[in-house]
Amino acid sequence: MAKMIHTMVRVFDLDKSLLFYKQALDLDVAERLDFDGFSLVYLRNEENDMELELTWNEGAEPYTHGTGYGHIAVAVEALEEEHEKLTQLGYEPAEIKEFFRDGQLLAKFFFVVDPDGYKIEFLQRHGRYQ
Repeated sequence: MAKMIHTMVRVFDLDKSLLFYKQALDLDVAERLDFDGFSLVYLRNEENDMELELTWNEGAEPYTHGTGYGHIAVAVEALEEEHEKLTQLGYEPAEIKEFFRDGQLLAKFFFVVDPDGYKIEFLQRHGRYQ
């Protein structure tokens, strides 16, 4: 059986991205591997078994996401508090929305965009989103 261990995004400004992911998701550097011309930085926190890998390439232009990129999703205990925190930090999260199926709440969520334009979905812990 395969175990998911990380997902990777390419970043243009590594320091700006590290600050965003620390402030927005409380992710710390688990390991940083610097090479000639590029760096791989693995982020995690105590809540996660899976890591986010930031790849920075020296001299790269800002990245485009093409048509295949969707989003990263995280589950949080207090959605409104997270929304307020991100607003106070100046990250401009989208409004909180609720999604229903057959009259039952399926998800309560909002999106925020990281410094490279990657979307991150914040979901209230509920149902399958734990």
